[in-house]
Amino acid sequence: MTKTSKANKKNSKKDDGTGRKLIAQHKKARHDYLILDTYECGLVLTGTEVKSLRQGRASLVDGFVQIDRGEAWLHNVHIPEYAQGTWTNHSARRKRKLLLHRLEIDKLASKSQETSHTIVPLSLYFKNGRAKVEIALAKGKKEYDKRQTLREQQDRREAHRAISAAKRRERA
Repeated sequence: MTKTSKANKKNSKKDDGTGRKLIAQHKKARHDYLILDTYECGLVLTGTEVKSLRQGRASLVDGFVQIDRGEAWLHNVHIPEYAQGTWTNHSARRKRKLLLHRLEIDKLASKSQETSHTIVPLSLYFKNGRAKVEIALAKGKKEYDKRQTLREQQDRREAHRAISAAKRRERA
């Protein structure tokens, strides 16, 4: 491994070989919502927002997507002000336009009108040097659904551990 690739590995949170560098993730969204469909879309950003994102600073925790007059808008995503920015700096929680195809916007608009459906951001990343956000059409989970999901995950983990332990005993 060369010095350059070591430096790149340190600076990027995740680069899986597809030119995708993860900036922020909303991990709790998969716990709170049942993900029905996901979309990758571009963002309309200012220069200082891009520079702030390149530093790996953003939060998707309170974010949501709203369809307004045939355009998709990302609300409440926190991209902090760029430290070296001047009067051209952006506001941290402004709404940002999403770049989607017309058919995708229409589909999301019709589905989000249904009861308990919403559109949430899952992750924010750079793909081939361009800022992208992965959004999901999701349905809110009830408390008992969340407990059931956690129980299923725990059962899967225990089964996997038991299988691994059995294989280890078999080898020994």
